[in-house]
Amino acid sequence: MKLHGYFRSSAAYRVRIALNLKGLTAEHLPHHLRKGEQCAPTYLAINPQGLVPTLEDDSGTALTQSLAIIEWLDETHPNPPLLPEDPLRRAKVRAFALAIACDIHPVQNLKVLARLRQLGLAEEKVTEWAAWANREGLSACEALVRGEQGPFCFGDKPTIADLCLVPQLANARRFGVDVAAFPRLLEAEAAAKEMKAFTDAAPDRQGDAE
Repeated sequence: MKLHGYFRSSAAYRVRIALNLKGLTAEHLPHHLRKGEQCAPTYLAINPQGLVPTLEDDSGTALTQSLAIIEWLDETHPNPPLLPEDPLRRAKVRAFALAIACDIHPVQNLKVLARLRQLGLAEEKVTEWAAWANREGLSACEALVRGEQGPFCFGDKPTIADLCLVPQLANARRFGVDVAAFPRLLEAEAAAKEMKAFTDAAPDRQGDAE
């Protein structure tokens, strides 16, 4: 398999964690987002959105969108499972993951922040926007898991919820958010960071890290 990504991409970070948890290896192919390498014609031929990650399976089939990739990995390599068996629990875990992947991450990602700069916002205001998006979204996530048994987001094993949470907390810190306001999320993060699968996937452990 080949994983097209970027060391700081939180979406690629999620997939790296999933691969590690499943004990799978992939050739990592970096695309420097700040240099626009994701817009190269050769990459757009693989992923027309010009986003990372993209996972190419052993047959060369390209899969895009991090949660779709993670669920494919979970279906084709079911151990350890990243979603609960119970349908209601699965829905709750998916809802938490989607709250991050669809509602927090997209409005503070590189493309959106670049557009805000193009519209004339000062860098200070751009950073404030990103911090606001993280703070608002993570506040809701904190409430979603406040009553859940830990130490992970939904029980004693990591799920796709944790795969989304850990990268998003890293983003929040990068934008100066005081994450101490989210003790239940920090509990889940601490449990995740006890696992090699999570620490090996961290941005500063990647070959293209700056």
